[in-house]
Amino acid sequence: MNRPDPSANPSAEDSSGPASSETSVTTEVSAAMPVAAFSGLLRPLEILDRVIAMIEAFILTAGILLMAASSVANVIGRFVFGQSLYFAEELNQFLIIVITFAGIGFAARHGRHIRMSAIYDELSHGLRKALMVVIVLMTAAVMFVLAWYSYQYVLSVYHTGRISPVTRVPIFLTLVWLPLGFVITGIQYGLTAVANLTRPDVYLSVSVVDTYEDSETQI
Repeated sequence: MNRPDPSANPSAEDSSGPASSETSVTTEVSAAMPVAAFSGLLRPLEILDRVIAMIEAFILTAGILLMAASSVANVIGRFVFGQSLYFAEELNQFLIIVITFAGIGFAARHGRHIRMSAIYDELSHGLRKALMVVIVLMTAAVMFVLAWYSYQYVLSVYHTGRISPVTRVPIFLTLVWLPLGFVITGIQYGLTAVANLTRPDVYLSVSVVDTYEDSETQI
């Protein structure tokens, strides 16, 4: 009696393995592909969102790298050459302001601001969506109000003519990031409201879906 060749008839488990792996890879690749934020008449909002994202990324990256380089150079100069960089402390203070107020818009864009959601989580999908729209619109309004007051503060500092004692930079130039940061954050929350009004899911930001998993779904 001829025995069947095991290699000619692979088991279902063996035959499904490559197919499952291929399907899994395909799914992961599809999930990783960028999804258009807005389309049609809302296409300009997508362009605005991408421009803001690039500006935020550039400011944060440049600010953090410059602060790190300044701090490292100051330490090396102090302990190796016996001479600190006279402007390092003041420069880092300016960079902290830049990074902080550029970072609030970045955090809003990625849905990373602190949320109190004890009541929100118990609501139905429709009510959560409606509440999210109200929350982001109110937050956007607050951001624009803060931008106005910070702009008035920057103007007042400008009229005083104050300059920094070490780098001799006008103080108002180091504070222009306050209104800019608030405006960018307000725009991000406004875009989040549009995303929630035009899409079926509930969005924490333009690109982050509110889910009940351990982490939000990034698209």
